[in-house]
Amino acid sequence: FVLISRFLYSDEVQIGPETVMTTLYTAKKYAVPALEAHCVDFLTKHLRADNAFMLLTQARLFDEPQLASLCLDTIDKSTMDAISAEGFTDIDIDTLCAVLERDTLSIRESRLFGAVVRWAEAECQRQQLPVTFGNKQKVLGRALSLIRFPLMTIEEFAAGPAQSGILSDREVVNLFLHFTVNPKPKVDYIDRPRCCLRGKECSINRFQQVESRWGYSGTSDRIRFTVNRRISIVGFGLYGSIHGPTDYQVNIQIIDYEKNQTLGQNDTGFSCDGTASTFRVMFKEPIEILPTVCYTACATLKGPDSHYGTKGLKKVIHESPTASKTCFVFYSSPGNNNGTSIEDGQIPEIIFYT
Repeated sequence: FVLISRFLYSDEVQIGPETVMTTLYTAKKYAVPALEAHCVDFLTKHLRADNAFMLLTQARLFDEPQLASLCLDTIDKSTMDAISAEGFTDIDIDTLCAVLERDTLSIRESRLFGAVVRWAEAECQRQQLPVTFGNKQKVLGRALSLIRFPLMTIEEFAAGPAQSGILSDREVVNLFLHFTVNPKPKVDYIDRPRCCLRGKECSINRFQQVESRWGYSGTSDRIRFTVNRRISIVGFGLYGSIHGPTDYQVNIQIIDYEKNQTLGQNDTGFSCDGTASTFRVMFKEPIEILPTVCYTACATLKGPDSHYGTKGLKKVIHESPTASKTCFVFYSSPGNNNGTSIEDGQIPEIIFYT
């Protein structure tokens, strides 16, 4: 109360790292928004990756959404540093889930899983439970379903989660099958890549019409492109079968055309329903695309004849109310190509973040 009186009469207050939380609590309790704003400003100025989780917990406790948002932004940008800090294992389950739900974390999923296991061990000790596989699974609850196991490589999954004892034998088998066979069994885990860039998911379609049929003999469909601004590609939309519901095997790649260097790829599969729609096939991690550099989008499909696009556009512009225009320019890809060109073929959609 003395602190409040001093602030109200003199508009001065001494805030330091040791007193800021008690001062914030007092300001909240006695409804002094100006003092509360001073505390939040102090915390914001001292926000770093190594204290982001501790401050996030406090921001949620004191209902400070602006501070919480800044903490989450810091965690997004420096995820590895943030989860390596001591404060990470002290957060509550709701805060853990709020972080795991984010598409914007910049970390490999296998490392994120390792951090979540550390949190589970600390939570077992807080609840005075033996640190067993079953208890770790119990304290994690729905947080476990927010780990995106399909984004891991099969080697990362085999070395970590498969041997952790936290997943059931059935889940381990299903995930191994997901990595290795087609058609893939359904798994209850998100396969959407986490993308460390801001903005919403966008997509462009370079064709104005859909026809049938397009055949496959093991040769890749390729199209070259440039973009006018930095983006992050997360997947393609591909056409599916003209013969009804079907499963395809597919390898997708983004290649730096000048350097002939593969920047990202995924051996996966997708199921189609026989319509002329496009079907999402995603990379395991976002692939950074730089302005004016020439890239090749590549898809090698194994499966029956499919639909294909015609009346292709050389230039496609995506307009967003929150971002600048993103302009794709397409070029036919010479060499070993299944026939895809600017005018017609596969790889109708590119899915990206701005």
